[in-house]
Amino acid sequence: MTSYRRDHTPGATWFFTLNLADRRSRLFTEHIDQLRAAFRYTMRRHPWRIDAIAILPDHLHALCTLPDGDADYALRWRLIKTHFSRALPHNESTSPSRERRGERGIWQRRYWEHRIRDDQDFTRHVDYIHHNPRKHGHVERVADWPWSSFRRYVREGWLPENWAGGEEMEGDVGERGNSDGR
Repeated sequence: MTSYRRDHTPGATWFFTLNLADRRSRLFTEHIDQLRAAFRYTMRRHPWRIDAIAILPDHLHALCTLPDGDADYALRWRLIKTHFSRALPHNESTSPSRERRGERGIWQRRYWEHRIRDDQDFTRHVDYIHHNPRKHGHVERVADWPWSSFRRYVREGWLPENWAGGEEMEGDVGERGNSDGR
């Protein structure tokens, strides 16, 4: 089995990308209430701050800060994934390997994480998150995507409503070797 090295810096801020197993699926947006319930369930038990988020039909990006002394983001994602999966009917196809492990075929097994290094890194990832629905062609204007923290940023005065990001976001944002985070 492959050994993945994960950074476990307590109290750090992280950028995450989580994907559905079937990238053609629209489960996140079709079952947004169940996904929100999974986040609430997890946050009541293991709080963390969601600094920015965009939920797309088949993947999500989140920028989250863990409490001081806490580095267990894996527990939080496991709870979110489990709670969301249990709320859905069992109608997805499942590979023999997943069946042997008693897993559902909803989520990709792994996820991408990146520890935020400084304020500039934080800002680049917030911009990437908010621009992502537009980049994937779901909306013309960033402000039109309903499942994003962008409106909170506008309400707080951190971004103008007409902010759109660039056609291509600059810098090292998203997954290693794949600048779109997918």
